[in-house]
Amino acid sequence: MIDWEIHGQMLSNCTCAYGCPCQFNALPTYGHCHAVCFLQLDDGHFGGEKLGGLNLAFAIAWPGAVHQGRGKMQPLIDERGTAAQRAALLSILTGQETDPMMTVFSIYTAMCETIHPPIHTKISIDLDLGARRGTCEAEGAAFTRGEPVLNPVTQKPLSAQIVLPNGSEYGHAEVGRAWSESSGAVAMKLENTHAHWCEIHMNQHGRIK
Repeated sequence: MIDWEIHGQMLSNCTCAYGCPCQFNALPTYGHCHAVCFLQLDDGHFGGEKLGGLNLAFAIAWPGAVHQGRGKMQPLIDERGTAAQRAALLSILTGQETDPMMTVFSIYTAMCETIHPPIHTKISIDLDLGARRGTCEAEGAAFTRGEPVLNPVTQKPLSAQIVLPNGSEYGHAEVGRAWSESSGAVAMKLENTHAHWCEIHMNQHGRIK
């Protein structure tokens, strides 16, 4: 197995209501799970390939809950990477060179029956975890804009977190809301639905705590 490690930040937007019951082992709000996710790598490697400074994203959809399978994924890979770096990002995203079911990516792809060929495109990511804000774009393929949930009376930003000490994706996430759109093989439009911002730190054996 190739030694790899990544450390960065991720913004995920899905179809669920704020808070996302899937985070608590409950069924998704509307019975299905569609999501757009963007990941900015601050540091990382895959074997001898450096990955820091690169971005990736994906659009993913399941007809039911994630654990019920039959999903489909569209990987979106940073066009700035070399051929080897692009292959490394795709390998991590699709759960290759990873202990089975030990990262959120290996879980997601195990629950997909179709993983479409990757789209290599310009990916821009601007995230502020503490402020729960973000603007992300995979040119020609996907877009996400995230912001805090607002108190309905005062209109002040709500600060809310999810803590999962043994989570495969994160230990702590900031919760907000977002709007996303993706096109192509896994097309969707999400409006004012659950979003979370989190630190991603993992290797081939799982999340690094």
